[in-house]
Amino acid sequence: MASIFALGQTLRGSLGKYVITKEIQGGVWLAKNWQNEQVIIKSVKDHPRVENERDVLRLFQNRTPFLRPLLDEIMEPVAPTAIVLRHLDNHLLNASIKQTLNRKELKFVSRCVLEALQVLHEDGYVHADIKPDNVLVNFQDGDVRFSEVQLGDLGGSYPEGSKWAKEGTQIGAPMWTSPEVIMETPWNTATDIWSFGCMLISLIYGGNFNLFRPRTVSYGHEEYGLEVLKRQFQYFGPFPAKYREIGDDMVVQIMLYLMHEIPPEKMTQFYRTTEREVCEKDKEFVGKIMMMDWRDRPTAKQLLDDDWFKVCS
Repeated sequence: MASIFALGQTLRGSLGKYVITKEIQGGVWLAKNWQNEQVIIKSVKDHPRVENERDVLRLFQNRTPFLRPLLDEIMEPVAPTAIVLRHLDNHLLNASIKQTLNRKELKFVSRCVLEALQVLHEDGYVHADIKPDNVLVNFQDGDVRFSEVQLGDLGGSYPEGSKWAKEGTQIGAPMWTSPEVIMETPWNTATDIWSFGCMLISLIYGGNFNLFRPRTVSYGHEEYGLEVLKRQFQYFGPFPAKYREIGDDMVVQIMLYLMHEIPPEKMTQFYRTTEREVCEKDKEFVGKIMMMDWRDRPTAKQLLDDDWFKVCS
């Protein structure tokens, strides 16, 4: 597929000019502004993600420093819509692969992400794709190697009252998303909390670890989401009986299937993880987050007030 922009091409925004220097991935380019500073250009043909990210950032970026800001919008060429975003050094997935986060870094990153989510959630917006490679960082020297942490990629962010949320449209990557999303039932801001917890577990272990990564099928397989759901059930199940209050017949059938496939003797409850793997305080904090029933999950604000953040180690 031909690239929208060519290397060396000059784009004109409402605030300045930008020269394309590198294509990072499909729809994302590195560019330099008139001050020779690096910026990110995003543009996708025939898809609303870029316009949506622009609109969401306009709503929220002045309310928190923890969202990667919109710097400009490209006026020439006119189409497709292209936006200019702040460039940061890297993202958390690469940082975690290079070196597992220490205790201070883990809490610093968690606080920043939750601060961003609190602002979005206050207005009923769901980020819908919380995962390590959507958390951008700048580096520094010292005990905490991150000078800044900002949540990015808001192209799939929508209000919990939108038709996508109400209809249970699948969002995000299955490994990082919540049980209610995988089961294609209505979702809301609580799905971001599950995804945050999933990310936190990943960062505790380090590398490219994901507790819910299927072992029997690869990404794209028709049963991939079901296998993720099985692992969620294995570590944090079962669903409480009251889940039937919000589940239709299909959901009840899925619950019964999981109980049959993974009886109690086959479950590997996360809280039983050894202290050598995960310290007790982390297990307690994670346990508060990873609730199969979204109604039982704490809010971002409640998590920010948790004692986990008040203990230095």
